[in-house]
Amino acid sequence: MTIMTGKRGLMESLKAERVKYIFGNPGTSELPIMEELERHPELDYILVMQEGVGLGMADTLARVTGEPSFVSLHIETGLANGISLLHNAHQGGTPMVISAANGDIRKLAQGRTDLVEMVRPFTKFSAEITHPEQVPSIMRRAFNEAKTPPTGPTFVGFSANALDGMADMNIEASGKGYFQTGPDIRAVQDTVNALAGSKNPILVVGDRVSQSKSVNEVVELAEILGARVYASAFSEMNFPMTHPQFSGMVQPGSKDGRQKLSSGDVVLAIGKLSTYAQLSSNPELLLIDLNTTFIHVDNDPSEIGKSQPTDVGIVADPKVALTEITEALSTEMSGSAKEAAKGRIEILSQEKREERSKWGEVMCSKWNNNPMSDERMLSELASSVPENSVILADANTSRASLNKIFQFDTPGAFHNMRGGAIGWGLGGAMGLKLAHPDKPVISIIGDGSAMMTVQAFWTAATRNIPAIFVITNNGAYKVLQNGMDSYKKFIKSETESTYIGMDFPDNLDIAALARDMGVAGKKITDPSDIGPSVKTALDSGKPAVLDMILG
Repeated sequence: MTIMTGKRGLMESLKAERVKYIFGNPGTSELPIMEELERHPELDYILVMQEGVGLGMADTLARVTGEPSFVSLHIETGLANGISLLHNAHQGGTPMVISAANGDIRKLAQGRTDLVEMVRPFTKFSAEITHPEQVPSIMRRAFNEAKTPPTGPTFVGFSANALDGMADMNIEASGKGYFQTGPDIRAVQDTVNALAGSKNPILVVGDRVSQSKSVNEVVELAEILGARVYASAFSEMNFPMTHPQFSGMVQPGSKDGRQKLSSGDVVLAIGKLSTYAQLSSNPELLLIDLNTTFIHVDNDPSEIGKSQPTDVGIVADPKVALTEITEALSTEMSGSAKEAAKGRIEILSQEKREERSKWGEVMCSKWNNNPMSDERMLSELASSVPENSVILADANTSRASLNKIFQFDTPGAFHNMRGGAIGWGLGGAMGLKLAHPDKPVISIIGDGSAMMTVQAFWTAATRNIPAIFVITNNGAYKVLQNGMDSYKKFIKSETESTYIGMDFPDNLDIAALARDMGVAGKKITDPSDIGPSVKTALDSGKPAVLDMILG
């Protein structure tokens, strides 16, 4: 045991947890933390000019390393600015610890904000340290909770007296967890019984697949079954896109998604199901018909049965559960069932070839558009980036085209936004580069999202974080315009929309904004400039913005 201040206990706790970076924007309540940091050079404080930038950086760093990252924000005001992207981290299960300092706990008459209640809906665990002796145990628990499945963000507040006060402390890191819990043997047998006799099985993958490193296990199970595979979420590479059995994205809460999934006689879902639907005449509509057997595997018990009556719910690590299911299935499937599975794969392969042919026709029809189409831009980009590049996407309108053109097959090669808050991409790209210092990092970010956290360019320049920021600049919240068009059809309106609040009348010059903050910025209108511009940006070893002007 050692007598130390609470602020030193915080630093020693971070070092014990092997934290390298602190992403933050300080205020007066954080002055004790900043003063103590001067004595701990092994902790690298990365200053951001907007809290969302710090959350984005911490999010991708934690997603790649699998270790909780640390963010330091300022009292209720800075914390409030970060909550939108904290929502994304909570939705996606990113392991991170958020902190903010607060006023002295003894100053109750003056009033102080309950920071814990502010963030409770968006965290797994939240607490405020009000006495210095609480620092070791609360910090240890915050990191432990963040990395224990289902992973997610946690919050620790610090009252001023807890930071400056003295206490006898014993600093110990959170222990190594062994989280690969196995499934109930009865659930495995019921699953095998259902799948072995299935005539049209469907697999639905979510991000829990990549989080549990079970891509290979999903592929093996899909091939044994001859199952069609849909992705309910694809913010990580959850199934190889070029695989003949991969049939793209599906939205379980939509009419189209319900039809696709209900075509199967057995549906096996792995991980959290994304159930957002823009338009629905019946919000209580089930995701899948009740005559379809539904099996759900997740390490989060709150997800099982949440949105759909579930025939077999398996609370377990997906990698372990899928391994046991596949081993049992391979011995229990009849010879005729295995032959039927091979036949289904042939059919799906033919569908895949026809789909690629149709996509080629779409590409040709838009190839010479002026301003250039996102299909042309992304095609030129894909042919220009090095093979070992890591791609980040935060561009909703271009997402469908991106998935067709880049075709991600390697785990870890792709990262997309989780949750509904935009503004993640610029910070996310820098966090990704910190996690992959030896790989090219190419981010593809919508102009609307970029403007939410454009202050990120300052951090990129001052810290020389050489990520490449490709801006899909279509001069609008295009995804909202497309959504309005769908809504007009839905309500059978005969009037054309004027897109109030969805247009940027004076085009955003994001390249100029980047240059003003010290990042090389180039506006690109000619698709033939994309390849040379990418090479120049990568060769520079510095951050760069390629502002693509799209139609």
